[in-house]
This record gives sequence, structure tokens and C-alpha cells, in this order.
Amino acid sequence: QVQLVESGGGLVQAGGSLRLSCAASGFIVSFEAMGWYRQAPGKQRELVAGISGSRLEYADSVKGRFTISRDNVLNTVYLQMNSLKPEDTAVYYCYAQPNRFSLNYWGQGTQVTVSS
Repeated sequence: QVQLVESGGGLVQAGGSLRLSCAASGFIVSFEAMGWYRQAPGKQRELVAGISGSRLEYADSVKGRFTISRDNVLNTVYLQMNSLKPEDTAVYYCYAQPNRFSLNYWGQGTQVTVSS
């Protein structure tokens, strides 16, 4: 069993910052890839940022504002979100993929609300 526990969401004004954390625990001791998706009301879930080894991937809409990082010892992935915009409002889900052939494990989601 693998559990992903997210924290750090909340309400912030436009231009503000939040830092999301996602800690993975369970019988899998390492993950090839970890990252974040988000889903806004009425929209499809979209990739926000992912990290696999030294490779980083960002959605165009967050480049230059969000930074993803991970601590492999703690099996934790972080998302530093700066210069937040109302359009960043969504439920943010972290994922962890043990290897490229396996399905993702998912967190329960954390709400991020950016007021204008």
C-alpha cells in the first residue's frame, strides 16, 4: 500500500505564494517520477509540473512562477508557487510513479484558491 499525503493548500490573494508538499509512504521505497496535476471546476485534470531524475517538466502556464523539487530520502515532492493568479485556482493532486511501466499513485488533493 502506498499513501501520498498532501499539505500546503489554502486561500491566497493574487500575487501571493504557496508551497505544496506531498509525502509518499508505504512499501515502495523509491519513485522514478513525482509531480503535480490540477483540476479546476469544469475542466480536465492537467499536468502542472513533474520531476524525474534531473528532468523537470512544467505546464506553459506556470513556467517562471512555479518550481518543483523533491527530497528522495524523504520521498517528498514540493511545489513552490509564486505570483499566483486567480486562474491557478484548482484542486492540486500529487502523483508518484514507481517506474515508467507502472500506474501512478495519487494523493487526495488539496484546494488552492487565489482571490483577485
